[in-house]
Amino acid sequence: MADKLTYRDSGVDIDAGNQFVENIKKSVQSTYIDGVLGDIGGFGGLFELAKYKNPVLVSGTDGVGTKLKIAFMVDKHDTIGIDAVAMCVNDIAVLGAKPLFFLDYLATGRLDPKVSPDIVSGIAEGCRQAGCALIGGETAEMPGFYQVGEYDIAGFSVGIVEKDEIINGSTTKEGDIIIGLPSSGIHSNGYSLVRKLFFEKLSWTVDTYVDELGKKLGEELITPTRIYVKTVLSLKEKVNIKGMVHVTGGGFIENIPRVLPEDLDAVIDLNSYNVPAIFKLMQKHGNIDTHEMYKTFNMGIGYIFIVSKDEKDKAIETLKELGETPVILGEVVKGTRKCLLK
Repeated sequence: MADKLTYRDSGVDIDAGNQFVENIKKSVQSTYIDGVLGDIGGFGGLFELAKYKNPVLVSGTDGVGTKLKIAFMVDKHDTIGIDAVAMCVNDIAVLGAKPLFFLDYLATGRLDPKVSPDIVSGIAEGCRQAGCALIGGETAEMPGFYQVGEYDIAGFSVGIVEKDEIINGSTTKEGDIIIGLPSSGIHSNGYSLVRKLFFEKLSWTVDTYVDELGKKLGEELITPTRIYVKTVLSLKEKVNIKGMVHVTGGGFIENIPRVLPEDLDAVIDLNSYNVPAIFKLMQKHGNIDTHEMYKTFNMGIGYIFIVSKDEKDKAIETLKELGETPVILGEVVKGTRKCLLK
């Protein structure tokens, strides 16, 4: 009689997957907020909406791109989940929405009992920073598809905002002020260029100590994306925010025009703040022109607000009270929906 074949023989261990769910329950439950119904492990995550007058649901989905390669290289996996959450919740916060819950998708060749819980702990930390709940997800074992030690992670978040409180830039006018908040580094965009520069052109490694950074290259590159949600929601209560920008792929050049009316430009004063060392380092060693840098990276500014000139001081004061270090980047002028660097 032929040997019996099992799913485990093909590389997928259902029992290990079930044990993984049990192992991460405490991390997941630490994110629960009012509205969460049930627990992980079911066919769907349940969330009960609180009372709203005219609620609009806002959703966003994203991954962390090739920053994953850095996590593999430095063998650090407890922050990449923060990036996955940040990329989604920062996007929906731009519309004035409060993130309610997050679901993740983790795919790997084989579940690693040491690495996988670290990934989920990072996702849970990101959810706590955003004030939303991790109510479910999918963990897929795909033997033969991913290299040993590699995985992919993505997710999506759903938030809510009153219809008359949606922020989309439509009320922006000439003379409005553009305020920026610092990033924590490169965040989660542009890593294909980052890797080509540092690891191919310069032949550096993640263990290369860089004087300008005061740390190893890998430490800088794995720094998680900042989550701005709580700051956004707090500022929204005190100031009439006309538009917001999450500075992701496309940098200043592509993202700021997305919240401008067609007859306006955003003028950014390049001398208004100090660009962090990592970006200066890349521009110098890669011989990258300034326009390309601001079209690819956040250049040290991860989130942007547009407010009226009359509310500028109140916005700055409120942001400082929230522990932020805001920067006045420039202003809105007549134009053709472009971001101009001056």
